[in-house]
Order: sequence, then C-alpha cells, then structure tokens
Amino acid sequence: MRIPLIAGNWKMNKNPAEADAFMTVVADQVPDPDQVETAIAAPAVVLTTMAQNNAPDRLRLAAENCYYEDAGAYTGETSPKTLAEMGMRYVIVGHSERRLYFNETDDLINRKVHAVFRNQMTPIVCCDETMGRRESGEKIHWVVSQVTGALKGVSEQQARQLVIAYEPSWAIGSGTSASADQAEEGCYLIRQTVADLYGDPVADDMRVLYGGSVKPDNIAELMTKRDIDGVLAGGASLDAETFLQLTHYQNN
Repeated sequence: MRIPLIAGNWKMNKNPAEADAFMTVVADQVPDPDQVETAIAAPAVVLTTMAQNNAPDRLRLAAENCYYEDAGAYTGETSPKTLAEMGMRYVIVGHSERRLYFNETDDLINRKVHAVFRNQMTPIVCCDETMGRRESGEKIHWVVSQVTGALKGVSEQQARQLVIAYEPSWAIGSGTSASADQAEEGCYLIRQTVADLYGDPVADDMRVLYGGSVKPDNIAELMTKRDIDGVLAGGASLDAETFLQLTHYQNN
C-alpha cells in the first residue's frame, strides 16, 4: 500500500523567523506519518531553523535542490551530504523552474538523483509538460523522456523509494489546476513508464504526486484518483493553516 505524501515547496520564500512561526503551528498538527506522510521543502537558508523546531518529527523536511557532488569548489551550491547530516528526508530535483531558469538538463538531474540516493535521502523528481506540447500531441514524448532521463542507472530498489511529481508547467503558479482527470492521465503515464523500465511491482510501489495550483478545495478530488499518491503544493504551502488543510484533505 502506498502511503500518501502531501508535500509543500516554498520556493524562494520565508526568512528564519517566518519559518519558525510556521513550524510552531504545524509541527505537531500534521497527520500520523504512518497514515499520511507530510513534507515541506524550504530554502537552504532556513532548513536549520526548521530542523530545530521539528521536535515531534512528524513533518518531513526537504531541500528544494542540491548539487551532485558532496563537497568541493562549487561556490553557491548546496551539498547533499550536508543536507543528509541536517536530517533532510527528501530533496526535490528537476523542478520545472530549475529546468527553465537555470537550464538544468536531464543528465544533470540524473546526477543529482544519484547524489541524493548516495546520501541516503529520497529524491522527489519533477517532470514537466508545457501547454504547447500538450496541444500538439507531444505530451507523451515530453513526460516519458524526462522520466527515463532521470532514472538512468537507478536500481529497482531505488526506484521503489523514489517519488515522481507530475507538474504541468502551465498550471504551476497560474491559479488554474489541471482537472483531476488530466492529473490522473499524467500520473498514470508516469507509472506505466516506470513499469516498462522496471516491471509492474516496482511501478506499483513508487509514489507519484501531482503539482500545479493545488488548493484545499481541489485536493480531495485529486486524491481519489488511483495513480495520484499525493501532491506537491507551492503557494498553498506557504500559509500554515492552509497547508494543514491540505494534509487533512480527508476532512475537506
């Protein structure tokens, strides 16, 4: 049985004081992780503050990005080894904004996937889709190529643990979410791609999330879909009470 994962991505938002205030509200109010796992991916500069204020350890902490080397002359980058030592459970890699603004390639993202696993954390691999490619009928090629590129050299055991987030770029930050059926279509395609690569048992174990303008008023319907195991929320994760509504989606 796949445990749902409700994750938030703050992007370049919140200072240490704001992160501390958020943790004060949510740290012991999220669901039992054996029932619904919850996570927040935050900027590296506030992760220490969050870790210090996560006493119940019910909320999983995540980094928004990392480099593929553990240490070295890589000014401005974040070491995956250091993130692991700080207690991070997850690291987001391949977010559409990293691909767009920082020209990250499938090869670079694959290196980051291996770096995260090497340091005993779990990657949340994002795959994108643009409205233009959707309308031109190229969606399948776009999604599949990003998944297969990210998974090169990943073992079956690692693939079972890995999380993939389906994020149509036209829905991110737009206020317009994909419909539940559209989101399910993308997540189903991802799971079938993994099944082609590793077999049905691995694909059945791996969790697939939907990301793109997720809100308390649409999460419940999304979570009814067979191939959607959770969400990766952006703006809705910035407010503590709104994030808690997402995590308790079964009560919406």
